[in-house]
Amino acid sequence: MQTRFTTVVSFTVSLALSTIPITTAFAASPEPAKAEHGMVVSAQHLASQVGVDVLKNGGNAVDAAVAVGYALAVVYPTAGNVGGGGFMTIRLKDGKTTFLDFRERAPLASTKTMYLDDKSNIVKGLSLDGYLAVGVPGSVAGFELAREKYGTKKREELLGPAIRLARDGFELVQGDINSFKAGNKRLAKDPAAAAIFLKPDGKPYAVGETLVQTDLAATLSGISDKGTDSFYKGATADAIVKASQDKGGILAKQDFEQYKVRELEPVKCNYRGYDIVSSPPPSSGGVIICEILNVLEGYPLSYLGYGSAETVHAMVEAMRYAYVDRNSALGDPDFVDNPVSKLLDKAYAKEIREKISPFKAGVSKELMPKGLGESHETTHYSIIDDEGNAVAVTYTLNGSFGAGVVAPGTGVLLNNEMDDFTSKPGVPNLYGLVQGEANAIAPKKTPLSSMSPTIISKDGKPFMVIGSPGGSRIITITLEAILNVIDHGMNIQEAIDAPRIHHQWLPDKVYMEPYALSADTRKVLSDMGHTVQIDKDWSIWGQAAGILVGGASLSDIERGGGARYNGAIDSRASSGEAKGY
Repeated sequence: MQTRFTTVVSFTVSLALSTIPITTAFAASPEPAKAEHGMVVSAQHLASQVGVDVLKNGGNAVDAAVAVGYALAVVYPTAGNVGGGGFMTIRLKDGKTTFLDFRERAPLASTKTMYLDDKSNIVKGLSLDGYLAVGVPGSVAGFELAREKYGTKKREELLGPAIRLARDGFELVQGDINSFKAGNKRLAKDPAAAAIFLKPDGKPYAVGETLVQTDLAATLSGISDKGTDSFYKGATADAIVKASQDKGGILAKQDFEQYKVRELEPVKCNYRGYDIVSSPPPSSGGVIICEILNVLEGYPLSYLGYGSAETVHAMVEAMRYAYVDRNSALGDPDFVDNPVSKLLDKAYAKEIREKISPFKAGVSKELMPKGLGESHETTHYSIIDDEGNAVAVTYTLNGSFGAGVVAPGTGVLLNNEMDDFTSKPGVPNLYGLVQGEANAIAPKKTPLSSMSPTIISKDGKPFMVIGSPGGSRIITITLEAILNVIDHGMNIQEAIDAPRIHHQWLPDKVYMEPYALSADTRKVLSDMGHTVQIDKDWSIWGQAAGILVGGASLSDIERGGGARYNGAIDSRASSGEAKGY
């Protein structure tokens, strides 16, 4: 198992318009996992092995993604799910790309003011805890559509490993116990959840003990036998609806029967010659990553150096402007006319650069738009197969263990995704995001997301698969991994492990992970007017999962002869693993 914290220092030497990356790592990251035929990187080692086994048995990357998704629902219950939803970005071996939106939807009985009291104030906890916080789950429908349209294996083969892990149980390692800690108190309040995730005496499980999930095994077996109908039209839906109605929720059978996955055109942009494919609305992720990259393309980041005040200032200001757009203009495309083409326009990026002072921090309140996300407990996995098909999946329950409830008899943890909507425009949500009317609650609407499953290619060939959990920080975590590889010459493991910074417009602060910036850099930034705050909670800084093709780093690729696939799981992910063959 890898260490949790790593400090990486990188600098570059510039010669005219070309750069020679020179990377020095202190408390060095481990070497990336290497393989020639396929690679799976996920936040739980047993799920990674399930994916590798599917690839070895002739499945493609989509098959492996489906199997890993179901396996994570068993072995990574804090975020892996069949009771939540997410996104899948696919790049096929012929270069075709597509995007599947299987996010949760607002129930038909939802209202714009459902989390406000009679004085129009937000009722604390109402959008986070219990059945009123639950959106209609989409993961099962998403996995089945992916398998039917782009996979090659039968449903029962892909669900088999998850069913066995649930029925027979799996031995808990320290990383599993760590992931449970934050949710134990909440789970204890729900009898059905406590019966699964706590021992009969009410105490937490310990390392070496076995977690068995009999009800979840039965639910998964039903899906294996009857497909999506078992979940959306059968006993599972009935049980979830009954529990919701009994305990103050608004879910109805019609919500499940009407659920449909959307297949959308991915967001596409180009950064320094690299073609990026990522998530479109209802995710803000791909749009805002591309907007920030377009702005940063005008700065010589490699020359300025990793972690320098100039580089950080440029990054922060690009983030500031992009998050204004994210929080005010974007939403579900079935309800909102998203200005995607404008936000992706390099001329628009140039306009932003012209507003950025090289010597002085911007002021977020001066950027208040006219008219004026998800939790850390999301998970991401990256997969590539022997033929070059690549899949990036980010899915979520929103909060740690979602709403903290399990419908009796199902074994399914349910999401609290409704908190990702704007409960009240202009008021920060749980993660400090101030959002507008574009993301207001409406029946059948999907909440705005930051999830950013991303695939990058170069000269028509796959180059990088990347993504992360991290709530509103997903965008900047994914962005920084890309910059660290392309601009700062890090290998894929160093790029993912490197300490991070984040700015999201409001609150007007530069958040930094411990050791991300030197004392000298922080002083320069402070003198420029930036407020820098060290955020020591390691869990909110994500758990990125990435693959680099052709070498462990750019210099490796340019020299040739490196391993074909190089996988890296974030050192912050204590139970994750990159596995290949």
